[in-house]
Amino acid sequence: MIAENHPVRVVSRVIDTIDIKAIHRKYKGGGTSAYHPRLLLKILVYGYLTNTYSSRKLEEQVRQNIHFMWLTGLVSPDHHTINRFRGEKLAGILKEIFSQIVMMLVEEGLVTLKEAVFVDGTKMESAANRYTFVWGKSVQKQKERIAEQVGELWKFALEVTAEEMKDQAEVTFEPVTREKIEQVVDQIDKALEGKDVPKAIRQKLNNAKKTWPEQLDRYDEQERILAGRSSYSKTDPDATFMRMKDDHLGTGQLRPAYNLQISTQDQFVLNYSLHQNPGDTTTMKSHLAQFAEMYNTLPAEVVADAGYGSSENYAYLEEVNVDGYVKYNDFDREQKKSKKAPAIFSAEQFEFDQDDQAATCPAGLSMELVKTEKVKTKMDFERTVLHFQGTGCADCPLSGQCLMKRSPRIVEIDPDLRRRRQKASSLLRSEKGIRYRKKRGVDVEATFGNIKQNHGFRRFRLRTIAKAEVEIGLLALAQNFRKWTA
Repeated sequence: MIAENHPVRVVSRVIDTIDIKAIHRKYKGGGTSAYHPRLLLKILVYGYLTNTYSSRKLEEQVRQNIHFMWLTGLVSPDHHTINRFRGEKLAGILKEIFSQIVMMLVEEGLVTLKEAVFVDGTKMESAANRYTFVWGKSVQKQKERIAEQVGELWKFALEVTAEEMKDQAEVTFEPVTREKIEQVVDQIDKALEGKDVPKAIRQKLNNAKKTWPEQLDRYDEQERILAGRSSYSKTDPDATFMRMKDDHLGTGQLRPAYNLQISTQDQFVLNYSLHQNPGDTTTMKSHLAQFAEMYNTLPAEVVADAGYGSSENYAYLEEVNVDGYVKYNDFDREQKKSKKAPAIFSAEQFEFDQDDQAATCPAGLSMELVKTEKVKTKMDFERTVLHFQGTGCADCPLSGQCLMKRSPRIVEIDPDLRRRRQKASSLLRSEKGIRYRKKRGVDVEATFGNIKQNHGFRRFRLRTIAKAEVEIGLLALAQNFRKWTA
């Protein structure tokens, strides 16, 4: 007899009550199956809850494991059916099911969407081959190499046919496109026709006509797939090469991976998202926007580490009226009371008056505003940076800790970032902030540890970001059911 609070019963009972009309529509639209989608969803959720991630192992479990047999009523779909449902049918709709189950947790009083959530990220390795990579810088260098060689051919053609080409307009090879290169190579070929040309030049010209257009097509396609990223894997183009902490070779090697972001509360996962960029800084806005889309609300407070402490993220939290208990990169250092004088004064040690927009150096001397600059981040967020230059630095007793290359120190100050950091610092140092900082490590970080270390999920089984997101959704559901039935 299986107890009422056993995870298999809870999984069955919960999935029986959720609305899966979206699955029905997608499942029927993509082919027929003898198995109800609700049944296949139960198999997958309970499989991930019990560390069974392989579709072949799941097929084996539904035939041999008493809990799976009870769950399915002795129905045993094969691994093709299970894997097709997971990889094709759940993509894009599992998030809707996940949010419904989270709302059940809210009704049970286990979590709330109105209080603080803890946000953090981790790198999760893709199912791609680890050594089939394309680097953005390499693609750019190859295109520059072709442009350089075309330039050499053009220069040679001008020297050989100076009279015929004297009226030719100056040719540029930017941007390096197939059409541009074909046009220039054709001009060179016509100009050198019938001329005594060295064999090496003729071979290079023939190679240019034969291979360069196809190469440029390939480079253009690679740049389209890169979409501004530094790299991608040939066997999973959505994955970006990232530096992993748990390197299997111990050499700090880059591996194809995704940046997984989750929001937790008491180790229940409330939201998850996958990103192709390795840094956490640029993920917070889209991650929280997804939270708002799922639940039509945002938490009152967000707690995160220094990886998220950017001016853009602070501005966004202000805009959506969320208190950000988010560290900035110098916060921990500021907590350490060191009696040792710094070798060089950092910009943060220069006082700034927000009202008067004036700066003062550590020696108490006023500084002169010499430049106001508008700076845009990679995410098109615009910052205003003020450049202050020291005055009276030559006779200052602290010049050894301040002067750079024997010239007056110039300090860059972002007034908005200063103000936002002061606000964040005040929140983090408050009684509630101290409590949140202590709790963050045992809430969101412990959740990652539970998934990766205790339950052995360190690498995706499916390729492409859409299918990998399904796996994360199943892992998040499994984590929530574990906590629910604990």
